[in-house]
Amino acid sequence: MEVRELICIGCPIGCMINVELEDGTVKGITGYTCPRGEQYARKEVTNPTRLVTSTVRVLNGNYPVVSVKTSSDIPKGKIMECIDELENVTVTAPIHIGDILVANVADTNCDVIATKQIKAITNHA
Repeated sequence: MEVRELICIGCPIGCMINVELEDGTVKGITGYTCPRGEQYARKEVTNPTRLVTSTVRVLNGNYPVVSVKTSSDIPKGKIMECIDELENVTVTAPIHIGDILVANVADTNCDVIATKQIKAITNHA
C-alpha cells in the first residue's frame, strides 16, 4: 500500500493529511479536520487540478498587460500547455473584468478571463 502525505490547501489551517492508496484507489484518508480536507485529498491523489493565473499583453491600453485566470480549475498536466498558449496572446483595450480572452485554452473546455479592467488610450498628435 502506498501512503501520500499532503498539506491541505482547502482552508488556512493547512492540515497534514495522509492518503492510503492501493492500485490507484483511495483506501483511507487521515489527518484532516474538516470535510474540505477530505475532499481536497481525494481529488489531489486521483485527479489533481489547479486554477491558472497569469498575464496577457495589451495593445493601446492604460496598462501593458492584463491579469487573467482560468474560469475554472484545469488538469495539472495541462498547466504548461495553457501558459505556453498565453505567451502568444495579445489583446486590444478596452478590456472588462470577466471578458473571455482565450476560449477553450489548451483543449480544457475552460476559458481564460480578464481579472482587471483596462481602459483604451488614444494617442493625440
